[in-house]
Amino acid sequence: MIKFFIYIISLCLLYSANIQSQNKLPIPDTLSRTNFNLIIKNGSRNFYSGYTTNTMGVNEDILGPTLILRKGDIVTLNVKNTLSDTTTIHWHGMHVAPENDGGPHTFILPGSTWSPHFTVLDNASTYWYHPHLHKKTAEHVTKGIAGFIIVRDEEEAKIILPRKYGVDDFPIVIQSRAFDASKQFIVRSELDSVILVNGTKNPYLQVPAQIVRLRLLNGSTERTYNFGLTGNKSFYQIGGDGGLLNAPISRTRLRLAPGERAEILIDFSSLQGQSIYLMSYASELQAGIIGSSSVGMGNSLPDYSNNKLNGANFNILKFDIIAPTQNPITTIPSVLISNSPFSISSVNATRILIFSSISGMMNVSGPFVINGTPFKIDKINYSIPLNNTEIWELRNQTPIAHPFHIHDVQFYLLDRNGTQVPLNERGRKDVVLVESMETVRFITKFQDFSNPTVPYMFHCHLLTHEDDGMMGQFIVTNPTKINENESIFPNKFSLEQNYPNPFNPTTKIKFSLPTNSHVKLTVFDILGKAVYTLINEYKDAGTYEVEFNASNLYTGVYFYQLSANNYVETKKFVLIK
Repeated sequence: MIKFFIYIISLCLLYSANIQSQNKLPIPDTLSRTNFNLIIKNGSRNFYSGYTTNTMGVNEDILGPTLILRKGDIVTLNVKNTLSDTTTIHWHGMHVAPENDGGPHTFILPGSTWSPHFTVLDNASTYWYHPHLHKKTAEHVTKGIAGFIIVRDEEEAKIILPRKYGVDDFPIVIQSRAFDASKQFIVRSELDSVILVNGTKNPYLQVPAQIVRLRLLNGSTERTYNFGLTGNKSFYQIGGDGGLLNAPISRTRLRLAPGERAEILIDFSSLQGQSIYLMSYASELQAGIIGSSSVGMGNSLPDYSNNKLNGANFNILKFDIIAPTQNPITTIPSVLISNSPFSISSVNATRILIFSSISGMMNVSGPFVINGTPFKIDKINYSIPLNNTEIWELRNQTPIAHPFHIHDVQFYLLDRNGTQVPLNERGRKDVVLVESMETVRFITKFQDFSNPTVPYMFHCHLLTHEDDGMMGQFIVTNPTKINENESIFPNKFSLEQNYPNPFNPTTKIKFSLPTNSHVKLTVFDILGKAVYTLINEYKDAGTYEVEFNASNLYTGVYFYQLSANNYVETKKFVLIK
């Protein structure tokens, strides 16, 4: 009898421990309307009892608020950096001008504020924001700087779908992390065996017994997930990276690589009082995909085989199904929207991008490059005319899969190895996973925005690969605008931001004079001491471009100042050697 009571007590303690190990899933706060104030800050989080992990976040200790935008609205986002480190914020998937895109050229220095201002042109979908500083992206994302963007539009609003945020419409970001002995995040590690959902370990979410919408984001630095539900319960995918699909698609699996998003509907109507899990069925991933049982052919990444998640099926998020809400959504729509891919007959150019390793074809550790050249911040890889429709052909000649992301545009996939892509990949996308030795083609159009100096990026969205140089950049040019302006004198004094910025060791500075003027263009250090005079002479009215070579200066923040007649303007630039 005593043994029986001990056995019962043990079971109770085990049950209690399991309950305590489950943490309620936090739902990010929302910010809406047209003016947004975001503060990038340091924080901390207790993932393990007795340990404090240093984190970063936006308005929070880790991650950030969900931004609710409406198509057609003009928005201003004031992003203040309170870190001791420089960073950037990129609006991933959004169609904005390059100067508002938040790529590696758009520094937010410590203590400064960046305030992009633009019209929301994107379709209703789930986007996200995250840092994009070259060689720092993986670190800043790993430590927690990221958040959701939800765009709403009139077309999506007409469809009967769950859209009560935090009630039947949930943002779910999944990230894998590695911790050192003191429970600090490890930025580069194949031992990322801890799953965080919305920044939380071992989470559970109470969902109503009705149709629920999940906005899934793979926010990991490297890991791909093969999502499914307990017992292979089916769900419906309704959207991808850049918008809704033509119709809901019944699925039991959904593969998402880093940077990819998907919206799904799950019918919990018959499960009240029960629990099921969102899982990753990684045992079914193809070899070569990070998260599968193996990468490489004979070679592997250090510690990869020691990670318990690789090639395993594991739980991600527990759903506890409770009573339905009032006026629940109980049906799945039969149609959604009508996607209209660009016509192949309108293509102006085809570009071939080859993924390879600097260290040989069989190498899985990198560094990896695109078209044989690592990223250089002062090198423009492509100059694309405005309104060009193009096919980009991605050829992966490495033993590892790479998720490819392009800024500025959404694209439509044409084929994988010559075969038409499945229905769930036929919507608008900005990330595509290109498997080992696979060729993927997409079609897109470069419209609305042009800038002859500020580029957009394209890169692998394995953030360590990106930081190591698997990235390129392109500018979109408007020949018509250039020709129109050639015969027109400037109507005001102006000093433009140098390009590239940051730079090493040369950069270009452009300024305009509406009248003949005595011009002085001077470079100052951070203490205000003049270190270089670029121009000190009389010039006719017009637009000028000057190249500055900083070979003799040290790494740091500098300023350049234009004085002409009574006009004085100063701008900041950064030299990195």
